[in-house]
Parts: sequence; C-alpha cells; structure tokens
Amino acid sequence: MHQVLNTLFVMTQGSYLHLQRETLRLEVNRATKMTVPLHHIGGIVLFGNVMVSPFTLHRCAEDGRSVTLLTEHGRFKARLEGPQSGNVLLRRAQHQLLDDEERKIDLIRAILAGKLQNCRAVLLRGAREAASTDDVTSLREAADALAASLRSLPRAENADVLRGIEGQAARKYFNAFDSLLRVNREAFIMNGRNRRPPTDRMNALLSFLYALLTNECVSAVESVGLDPQVGYLHVLRPGRPALALDLMEEFRPLLTDRLALTVVNRQQLAPADFEIRPGGAVQMSDNARRTLLTAWQQRKEHKIHHRELGQSVPLALMPMIQARMLARFIRGEVDEYTPFMPR
Repeated sequence: MHQVLNTLFVMTQGSYLHLQRETLRLEVNRATKMTVPLHHIGGIVLFGNVMVSPFTLHRCAEDGRSVTLLTEHGRFKARLEGPQSGNVLLRRAQHQLLDDEERKIDLIRAILAGKLQNCRAVLLRGAREAASTDDVTSLREAADALAASLRSLPRAENADVLRGIEGQAARKYFNAFDSLLRVNREAFIMNGRNRRPPTDRMNALLSFLYALLTNECVSAVESVGLDPQVGYLHVLRPGRPALALDLMEEFRPLLTDRLALTVVNRQQLAPADFEIRPGGAVQMSDNARRTLLTAWQQRKEHKIHHRELGQSVPLALMPMIQARMLARFIRGEVDEYTPFMPR
C-alpha cells in the first residue's frame, strides 16, 4: 500500500503559516483560515508574500518535508530542505556517468523515447476525439512527424544530435497543439512555446504547471539520493536542476499538457482568468491559479497502469518510481532505463 501525502499550496498574500502542536495553522490578519494535521502534508509550496514561522521551517527540515518558495505567479525562487542523506556512492556513479559517453547516450535516447511516445499519445487521442477534419489531419501529421523522430533516435551519434531531434519534435508537437482545443481556441491559441515571460494564455498555463512538475521531480530524485543538479539531456548550468528536468520530460505530456487542455476544454478556466500585462506578458488570476492547483491535485490522484510494475498506481507516485528506476540504471544494476509509457 502506498501513502500519497498532499502538497499544501499557500497563495493568499500576507498570510502566516505556523505550527501548533502537530497541526499547521494558516492565518490571515490573525484570523485562522485553515488547519491541517502536519502528518498529512508531504510538502509545502508558498506563492509570493507568505510568512512561515521559524519553528515550522525547522520541523519541516527535521522531517524531510520540503518548503518551496515561488513568486506570486509561480516562478521558482528557492527550496528549503534538511540535511541530505543520499548515498555518496550513488552520487559518485551519477557524476561518473557524465564521462561514460555510451551509457549517457543510451539514457538520453530512453528519456526522449518516453517523451516523444507520450506526446504522440496525446496527439493521437486528440485526433480520435476531434470533430474537424482539418484538426484530425493536423494532429495525425504531427504524430507521424514524432514517429519519424522516434525512428531517428537510434541513429543519433551524440547528445547534441539527440537534442536537435528533440527540439524539432517539440516544435511539431506545439505547432499542432491548437488543434487539441475544442473551445475558446482563438483566446488560447499558442504562438509557439514561449516563456519568461509567457506571451499567450496557453503558455502561461503550461509554464505554471511545468513549475509544479519540476518541484515534484526535484523531490523525487532527492528522495532516492540523487543530485538534482547533475543531468544528462539538459546541459549543466549553475542553479539548474538538470536531472529533475531530464526526469520530467516523460511526464510533461501526461501530467501537465493534458491537464492544461482539460481545464480549457471543460471551461474550468476562461479567457477572463488571464491578464495581459504591459509589454505583452500574460499572467493568470489568483482564482485561476487556485482552480488549477485543485485540478493538479486531483490529476495526481488518478491511477494509471505502470508496465514495469504490472499494476496501477497514482500519478503522484510516478516521478518517485521512475527516479528509483533511474538510480538503478546509474548504479549499473540494469542495462537500460525504461521510461514511463502507459499502455
């Protein structure tokens, strides 16, 4: 039996979070707005101007419960955690893999195979559900292009070529993304994938969800003792959680992209939930972020079949399961890394 602990998201500006005995209390203007038992919480994410008592931070560090700080609009700022307890031999193997070109390329191929296959699944599902012949054609053409990218992966000789294949496939995928929208298409049309800042509503939505997924994947790789900064597909850069970004690639289509499409197509979010700022940046309203966070938590509770385990498990556990499989590959216990691809 797996226990899936909830993540507590605090968005109300000026609120104060503190611990009273074994209960977390959220106060706004000294009035208690929410209480929750600490043992029900697996992590805390704070948006913008939210205060936390020092004792609460100390307790979270002692328990291994992460506290993540984001801007009011969801951009990552910092992450607070207690002492690392990862296996030093595993991290040594992780660093050594950087210089093992053959195994590193095999790992990157596997990561991209998972991502592209899952992206194709999103496109093909959309094609089956599309009402317009033009949409069906667009989605199937994009799926065929991704299939060609998948076939080219074994022939790629180095990481740069693989990154080039991934970049071309991503452009094909996002160019067809509008055909997956069934309502409010003009309002949510994408101008390609853009960020920092996003310049359309769909990119604002995706960027927010990707920030949440990054946080989940950082927690997953750290939970198995890996260094989130040392990745293989993503180029090493100070402050970048490259391994977490590697891990999240196979989950983007299933956890974030499909969720973004769902909340738009079900009209849980509307064009009025987004604000266009001077200069063209697009931001979600507070109510939109709350709606999205609720949908995010519900999506993570959805169970899906894992081929390697031979059973259905909540999506919330998938990053941790895959991080463990990644650690086994890095240690040399298995010859290949098997990405998550639902049947």
